[in-house]
Amino acid sequence: MGLCAVLLICLSQAELGRVWAQEHEGALSRTPLRTDGDPSGFHPHEHKETSNTQAEGGGGGGGGGVDISPLPDDMTRILEDTKSYYTWQSFGPTDRQTEDLWVDLNTLHKSQVRIHGILSNTHRQAARVALSFDFPFYGHYLRQIIVATGGFIFMGEITHRMLTATQYVAPLMANFDPSFSKNSTVRYSDNGNLFVVQWDKVRLKDREAEGAFTFQAALHRNGTIVFNYRDIPVPVEKINSTEHPVKVGLSDAFMAFLSPSQLSDPKRRTIYEYHRVEIDTTKIVNRSAFEFTPLPTCLQHTSCDLCLTSNLTTDCGWCNTLQRCSDGIDRHRQEWLDYNCPEEAKGTCEDYNPILPEGSMSSFNHSSPGPTPSSAVLEDQPVTSDLQTGSSKHKGITENTAIIAGVVAALVLLVALTLLAVYYINTHPTVAPPFYLMQRHTNNYWPSMKFRNQGCHSSYAEVELGGHEKEGFIEAEQCC
Repeated sequence: MGLCAVLLICLSQAELGRVWAQEHEGALSRTPLRTDGDPSGFHPHEHKETSNTQAEGGGGGGGGGVDISPLPDDMTRILEDTKSYYTWQSFGPTDRQTEDLWVDLNTLHKSQVRIHGILSNTHRQAARVALSFDFPFYGHYLRQIIVATGGFIFMGEITHRMLTATQYVAPLMANFDPSFSKNSTVRYSDNGNLFVVQWDKVRLKDREAEGAFTFQAALHRNGTIVFNYRDIPVPVEKINSTEHPVKVGLSDAFMAFLSPSQLSDPKRRTIYEYHRVEIDTTKIVNRSAFEFTPLPTCLQHTSCDLCLTSNLTTDCGWCNTLQRCSDGIDRHRQEWLDYNCPEEAKGTCEDYNPILPEGSMSSFNHSSPGPTPSSAVLEDQPVTSDLQTGSSKHKGITENTAIIAGVVAALVLLVALTLLAVYYINTHPTVAPPFYLMQRHTNNYWPSMKFRNQGCHSSYAEVELGGHEKEGFIEAEQCC
């Protein structure tokens, strides 16, 4: 209510300034010296804002939410892997590359390896980790990831509880419970070129007697992803997926409004999984590995010429408005649609670089800013012309001064109200409003969710790291 009142007051101040300017304009219009054209001097322009659908990660109020769905049938891309983003190969226990790919965290100095205390002692939790380098994932450079106890890394920019649905790097997604044993840990290392997270001696929930799993995911600075498996006591195909999805592979998605019904509810967004890599789980055995090599994407081209002529990529189009190369299916798809890039991408590079007539540039560069023959003629005109021009300028100055005065008054009032609110909160720390604001601040990570056509997805809660890690602990909800 306070914010609404401030906005109303600000608008009122600006409106008063405009009315004051109009009144003075009326006085000027009654003088003998008048200018032709619009007497008001105002030329309203329609301003249309385009929302960035991938910027927000929190806010669960207002009935908003996120749908996670596969692509509609009429989309050009489908879910199965087309090997247009990654190529991969598998290595068995007898392959020499298997041992070379394994990153032995035990040989590193203690300062280079971190054991995540909370993830190592909880079930169905996830924690943010900041990378020391930009990691390319499906052509998008990421600096933050979310490590989950369930054997996977969430790579999405917008966090939600159903992290198992899409946008993951999953060496072995399953219902692991690191809290069962003191020997079970989730630890990771980052040397600036390689990030490794290892689920060490973790056991399946309610199936702890079947043995401990040890495996890791390695993210290389060049975009290569490696899954390493050291101990797999149970065949992956025999792991129960009733209480928790079992997935191995990669996935990415974009957030967009593709359904007309969703436009009526701007807070409900849909995540469409546009690509998924699923590997053969029968090849996951003790001392096996998978290596994923990223393929070039349209997003890597930074100019129109490269975008349209490179033989490394196909189906790329250049959007000059966004200065971006894309095939229209990536995390920025909504922005691609909002700026009419599908139509713009049908053009050629020449359309964005018009050729000027010969000699036009030289004449422009050598044009003199000094008086011209037309200005000399104006100097010989009667004094009334000067007076008319001066009247127009005076009216513009008066109008602008009034508007500026209204805006300044509104800003002064806003600052005063803000200072009063801060003073009130500091002097009354136990009243309801400050507590409400603090509670909203600590609970703004997860938007309300709606999942359809996806079956059961386990709910994960994010661990807030800080000086008091235990205080950021959130109980995870059960899915089914």
